[in-house]
Amino acid sequence: MLDKQQIDPRLYREAMSRFGGHVQLVTTAIGAESRGVTITAACSVSDAPATVLVCLNNSNPKNDIFFKSGVFALNTLGAHHHNLADAFSGRTHLTNEERFAVGKFATLVTGAPVLEDALASFDCRVTEIKEMSTHHIIFGEVVGVRVSDARPALLYMNRNYHTL
Repeated sequence: MLDKQQIDPRLYREAMSRFGGHVQLVTTAIGAESRGVTITAACSVSDAPATVLVCLNNSNPKNDIFFKSGVFALNTLGAHHHNLADAFSGRTHLTNEERFAVGKFATLVTGAPVLEDALASFDCRVTEIKEMSTHHIIFGEVVGVRVSDARPALLYMNRNYHTL
């Protein structure tokens, strides 16, 4: 267990806003219920076996579906996905159905929603979930991949979207 934090959480968040990250959409589904969240806390863990991780806030009860479903898709967003990123971040206050209507989704292997025009999509089976303070770290073995044409990436830094 970590010792109590000595750094002011507001100062930490302000400093982290300077940390640029690629914008991702993580999605999952159980039966007819689906969920998607815009995140920047995701990365590759290994290429053999292909493994990624995502970090999700555990204070939102709607994220429980990620901890129960056993699957998720990590969708890498491009500059053309600015509206989609806003929709799944909660900034636009859309319903879940309205959020998913902003993009076109399909499935690959696991049944998790995969964004059809994502720069890359990683369809994953959950291999481990670790709780760390305010977040859960979800590790997923990649069982399906879809790659689209190379296009500018959507990044988030200084509390704004940027492209690269």
